[in-house]
Amino acid sequence: MLLVFIMPLVIVNTGLVSSIWLIFTLYIISGFGMAGIGMGIMHDAIHNSYSRNQKVNKYLGYTLNLIGANASIWKIQHNVLHHTFTNVEEADDDINPPFFLRFTPHTKWYGIHKFQHLYSWLFYGLSTVSWVTVKDFVRMVKFKKMGFFKGGKTFNKELTKVIAWKVISFGFVLVLPIIMAPVAWWIIVLAFISMHFVTGLMITTVFQLAHIVPTTEYPLPNEEGIVEGDWASHQLLTTSNFSPKSRLFSWFIGGLNYQIEHHLLPNICHVHYRKISHIVAETAKEYGLPYHNKHNFVSAVGEHFKMLRQLGKIDNLRAG
Repeated sequence: MLLVFIMPLVIVNTGLVSSIWLIFTLYIISGFGMAGIGMGIMHDAIHNSYSRNQKVNKYLGYTLNLIGANASIWKIQHNVLHHTFTNVEEADDDINPPFFLRFTPHTKWYGIHKFQHLYSWLFYGLSTVSWVTVKDFVRMVKFKKMGFFKGGKTFNKELTKVIAWKVISFGFVLVLPIIMAPVAWWIIVLAFISMHFVTGLMITTVFQLAHIVPTTEYPLPNEEGIVEGDWASHQLLTTSNFSPKSRLFSWFIGGLNYQIEHHLLPNICHVHYRKISHIVAETAKEYGLPYHNKHNFVSAVGEHFKMLRQLGKIDNLRAG
């Protein structure tokens, strides 16, 4: 996956490619590699589950920095908030999108949401462009207010690291190709956006299929701010699997089709999810808990589409 991401860009940076269509093709191939890094390398590494060696996990986690995002910020957003407060509005940052997207039945409804099942896919494709340019900085400020960065020096030090990594990433992926490639600069910018569109659409869709579907729940805290029930049951109620029989697909997306196993056992490498899924399913059945699962990717996408449409209806304001 690292080679699929890096090598097409190396070819562009040689300055030997003058065909616009070939440049776009190389960037799109790189987009598949970027998605593979996001789902198959950095995700496990930042969960400390890629290797028993923590230094290996640390350095492979930096592959997220290599593609323009930031491992430290994502660890807070994903490991801490998403995995602790899955599908809890405001606490789980994954279901707190801009106002034109509505991912929970508890979010304020706007008229534009009636069409979100049609236009959401466009914004999924643009999600990583937003992530590497703006969202990391927005989240840093938010997480500072939440107390994750103790003191101004810690925040400034982390901010410096974020900027430095982005300079390296954008330099290799965008600036150097603009300088080296014998085509107009806007061609490279459009190719860069195309690369991110492939990555964003793939990554966002895979993650959304696990939580934004009709069978999952969206619990709210009580007056004391406590979400009722135990943590493990909460993960089963708010998470769904899909396409469990496709080993090739599972390999490509880093085992994220086994989201239930991942949420219950985030410290286990994804290569083991398929084998332990039968144990998890049987245990859930034994205790009368749901084990949500869609047999293939297409049906899971259909369920997500259905949920987006359902959440876009005005009569669904405070349901669920």
